[in-house]
Amino acid sequence: MVCKVRLRFAKRGKLRFTSHRDVARAFERALRRAGLPMAYSQGFNPHPKVSWVGAAPTGVGSEAEYLEIQLVDHLDPEVVRGKLDAALPEGLAVLEGVLAGPGGLAERIEASEWQIEVRGLSVEQLRQGAQALLAAPTALVERLTKDGRRTIDARAAIVSLDVQDYSTVPPVPNQLGRCGILMAVVRQVSPAVRPDDVLSALSAVAGVPSAVLVKAIRTAQGRLDDDGGLVDPLTADRATARTALLESCDESDQHNVADIPVDR
Repeated sequence: MVCKVRLRFAKRGKLRFTSHRDVARAFERALRRAGLPMAYSQGFNPHPKVSWVGAAPTGVGSEAEYLEIQLVDHLDPEVVRGKLDAALPEGLAVLEGVLAGPGGLAERIEASEWQIEVRGLSVEQLRQGAQALLAAPTALVERLTKDGRRTIDARAAIVSLDVQDYSTVPPVPNQLGRCGILMAVVRQVSPAVRPDDVLSALSAVAGVPSAVLVKAIRTAQGRLDDDGGLVDPLTADRATARTALLESCDESDQHNVADIPVDR
């Protein structure tokens, strides 16, 4: 019986500069070291059955990366999480594991929330720029790809922009207070609109001075709700697991009652 486990993991520190391919290789090595009973593909070159969803671009951190693994034996997802986390290098951390419920994981993810730390703009400049960008019908930015320069409409993918009133970015000389944090919810489209594209759109459309991207962290992924927020993609799996646990407890209680001898 195949057991599917869905995992949320973080990519932190220097490993945010690691490509998705290298992250995938690190996970394959960790799965072997952890001794998990992985299911493998067929053919001459079998690979562990691992499915990735919405991998973050190179150069950004994330607290909300997702993958699904298939095991040939049933294991407690918390045991899987702990063993895999202990086998991964510093900078990769498995935060949660749940048994996969009905439906695919990819269909539950359509947008990301980004925490974008910038330097060179005051909080007020950033707020005014965000308002202007949201009011613009389009925001064309250029991106250098392997096929040359490409123009994309960053505004079409932006769901919301919010500026925090405080900053965690250490100031540099002559820029005291000129730093801020932009929280952006962005749809996952093709080609992907990345945090640096959002800043380029601010500069091109909103007329704000060029800002320096200090750090970008993906804080969440999920399906958009009616208010523009994100629904945790593992919510349905947690609910399914709770229901199964309650049903199991009910059956156990019924068996216990049936085993109680009746006084005659």
